[in-house]
Amino acid sequence: MNFLELAEQTIIKANQALTTNEVWEKAIEFGFDKSLNTKGKTPWATLGARLYVDIRDNQRSIFEAIGKRPTKFWIKGIPLPKPSAENPKIHLEQVIEQTIVKAERFHERDLHPLLVKFADTFHHFRGAKLKTIFHENSLRSKKGYNKWIHPDLVGAYFSFNDKIRQYERVVIDFQNDFALTSTKLFSFEMKIRLDIGNLREAYFQAVSNSSWANEGYLVTLKLDEEVIEEGRRLANSFGIGLIKLDGENIESSQIIVPAAIKKELDIDSMDRLASENRDFAEFLQNIIDDKKIKKVNSRYDEVFDDIKFEKHLKEKGIIK
Repeated sequence: MNFLELAEQTIIKANQALTTNEVWEKAIEFGFDKSLNTKGKTPWATLGARLYVDIRDNQRSIFEAIGKRPTKFWIKGIPLPKPSAENPKIHLEQVIEQTIVKAERFHERDLHPLLVKFADTFHHFRGAKLKTIFHENSLRSKKGYNKWIHPDLVGAYFSFNDKIRQYERVVIDFQNDFALTSTKLFSFEMKIRLDIGNLREAYFQAVSNSSWANEGYLVTLKLDEEVIEEGRRLANSFGIGLIKLDGENIESSQIIVPAAIKKELDIDSMDRLASENRDFAEFLQNIIDDKKIKKVNSRYDEVFDDIKFEKHLKEKGIIK
């Protein structure tokens, strides 16, 4: 049984319009959840997203959205047991209010210190230095424009700052003199949650704003396991990796899907971003300055020590 079949059978048996949470609660009551083919940790969220997407994209959907605050779902063609003038049909955009899990009180930018600390110690990034890109510092402020060209964070790996292996100075000089990979650039798009409803938009946002980097990643704190396979399929075509952060134990964060490594960078995209955002232009200048002296001497995002890190997590409500 899939989510839509579960919703159909549950609503019909309950004989009443239900919110997504009520559908899930009734499904458990009726025992339908035992037949559901899913391994996700938040099936109620996936259920809501599936209903919303089906109504929005499937002209032959059997479901309809009824009411507002709360939005409920019913089966087309079946008269409601108790019609109510207080529950008119609503625009589909309003459905998302009830299908998405209750919003967190912290913001995406509050998650930046988690990624910074992860990149400082995780073996793949090897002590990469990260910097937040403030969209509000860009020259253009047309609504919706900046999010498609500006990453949330950018990063640079320096061989002379490698946290995993301390290279000999002669090796570092050799890399620089012979144009070997002594520096690697990263682009990160941050989301609090990724589920079946927002994956594609978030993914292509990351695709759009990472062409200037060697590797691009979509990063999230909360991940519906059912989007992982879709993330892998998208990565095979477009190369953006997927990182899952762990707020309870940052060392348990991991790269779920590796990013494709690009040897040739999109200099035109780099130039456009640098010309429009002073944070990114400063980031590039930092790299130039630090490479000259073979030492990280510029200002990047702070790597919090353990005490400050835990305080940040609790103050922002990321952990209890």
